[in-house]
Amino acid sequence: MNFNLLLENLTNPALLFFVLGIIAVYLKSDLEIPPNSSKFISLYLLFAIGFKGGQELSRETFTSEIGWSMLFGIGISLLIPLYTFFILKRKLNVFDSSAIAAAYGSVSAVTFVTAVSYLESQQLTLHGHMVAIMALMESPAIIISLVLLSVFNKEGISKNIKIPEVIKHSLTNGSVLLILGSLIIGFLASAKQAEGIKPFTNDLFKGFLAIFLLDMGITSGKKLKSFFSFGLFPFLFAVIIPLVNGCVFAMLSSLVTTDITNRFMFAILAASASYIAVPAAMKITVPQSNPGLYLPMALAVTFPINITVGMPLYFLIVQHF
Repeated sequence: MNFNLLLENLTNPALLFFVLGIIAVYLKSDLEIPPNSSKFISLYLLFAIGFKGGQELSRETFTSEIGWSMLFGIGISLLIPLYTFFILKRKLNVFDSSAIAAAYGSVSAVTFVTAVSYLESQQLTLHGHMVAIMALMESPAIIISLVLLSVFNKEGISKNIKIPEVIKHSLTNGSVLLILGSLIIGFLASAKQAEGIKPFTNDLFKGFLAIFLLDMGITSGKKLKSFFSFGLFPFLFAVIIPLVNGCVFAMLSSLVTTDITNRFMFAILAASASYIAVPAAMKITVPQSNPGLYLPMALAVTFPINITVGMPLYFLIVQHF
């Protein structure tokens, strides 16, 4: 591995703010980001990524490569919950297995946003269609995991699950709706119109990301305290599976695109785990699942693994394989 690249990522201010948040929890500090401020920052990040992605998309010509890339992204979201469900079912009940499989098959918008910042540090620009692919990958994993639950749940509790409602909830989820809406608005806006809000969408981005990751660190630190009571298996799963997914799909992405930035983002999307859209969906459809298990796995373990070790590892793979 390129240790200079790893060191550069580990000393990134945004990441260090994440670490500061965890340290604050263990020092029992009263440091916190007000909930309303945290929500505003998360909405801002999604808006900025969507809008900038729309601007980039307006400069692109729809090609067969983009079409295949979209299908590839959906394929990732369908495949990962299929195999992870059966790994999880060996140690956990079907409800938790379904929820965790959905989380790891779906995507994390915050990890995506952090990866965009990482690309920028490498003087690379995200292609707009990858934002659309990220939005498309939110729902399939949730649907597949619920189908698996319906098949393997012997207690019959899952018969009340209504797939159309799940699809609707996934598509109208605030994060998905905002990033898709911003993508469309950015696509429709002219370069001159976009220039007027450029200081807001571009110049403030890294500062807001650092504060948001500080908040994520505080949240992660709080959830880690009780997480280890579930034993070693969930922790090992949350560390190993994302790295395997990221590395495998970083290599497989060469089948649909040769662009390094696109391949890197496919690796990130495959490795990330949802801790916003999926928990919201699981709360409604599978209340028997334990959020004290799948939330810390995605947020407190997988997220930091991806932004420390994962990103330089995936970037190295797409450069050399």
